[in-house]
Amino acid sequence: MEWIQQLINGISLGSIYALIALGYTMVYGIIKLINFAHGEVFMIGAFVGFYAIAGWGLGFFPALLLAMAVCAIFGVLIERIAYRRLRNATRIAALITAIGLSLLIQYVVIYFRGAQPEAYPDALSNKTFDLFGVQISSQSILILSVSIVLMILLQFIVHRTKIGKAMRAVSHDMDAARLMGINVNTTISATFAIGSALAGAAGVFFGVYYTKIEPLMGIIPGLKAFVAAVLGGIGIIPGAMVGGLVLGVVETIVSALGYSLWRDAAAFIILILILLFRPSGIFGKNAREKV
Repeated sequence: MEWIQQLINGISLGSIYALIALGYTMVYGIIKLINFAHGEVFMIGAFVGFYAIAGWGLGFFPALLLAMAVCAIFGVLIERIAYRRLRNATRIAALITAIGLSLLIQYVVIYFRGAQPEAYPDALSNKTFDLFGVQISSQSILILSVSIVLMILLQFIVHRTKIGKAMRAVSHDMDAARLMGINVNTTISATFAIGSALAGAAGVFFGVYYTKIEPLMGIIPGLKAFVAAVLGGIGIIPGAMVGGLVLGVVETIVSALGYSLWRDAAAFIILILILLFRPSGIFGKNAREKV
């Protein structure tokens, strides 16, 4: 029965990676940019949730919604200030800008609040349920449940709303979408807003799950979420979800087998293997390009 418990814990952790990975894959799917500052949006979400709960006395769900709203605005500002003028620049210029922006956000936060970690307040009562001999924490169930709801909501937005149809049109052919009257700038900003809001939610979940946050916390989860996006197929929304869940389960299994020091390395071993044997990812398809 212990393996079932480890599986549930892995899926809960994987749902956090999936929420972050969705931001990577949505942005890449539209403007072919790897937004390496996305991990810092995740970090900002964790701190907004922390101050909302510890400083302003808000409950978990109000703090979660506030973190998502602040991160959505932050994501739009990042796109507007840092990336919009680089839309027609070389890939390497946009990539270097993303890395530089990531470092800038980290050290601005350190400048204003210091580098010391914070203990996340107990926003949720953590009860343990015995289900057929398996001990399952209420936090794991809640994190997984809310993450699934957010992913379903994202699918609804992408496939059933006007802005979602615009996103798919811009992703398919930006110039044709512009000629059809779609406001490309607004659509890209909306994509950054939605992806950043999901990263903000993941930051709050991470703080509740691991109980400790600090300004450099976005580096490793951000890179792992990027691995999850590549694993599922970069630019493919269901792929990011599945990739995040797979990565979380693999990490948990590695730790359960007694190799906890290798749990971070496992993600990058997966990245190397997927790039060697299936570069397009689980859901991706190989596409021919004229050179």
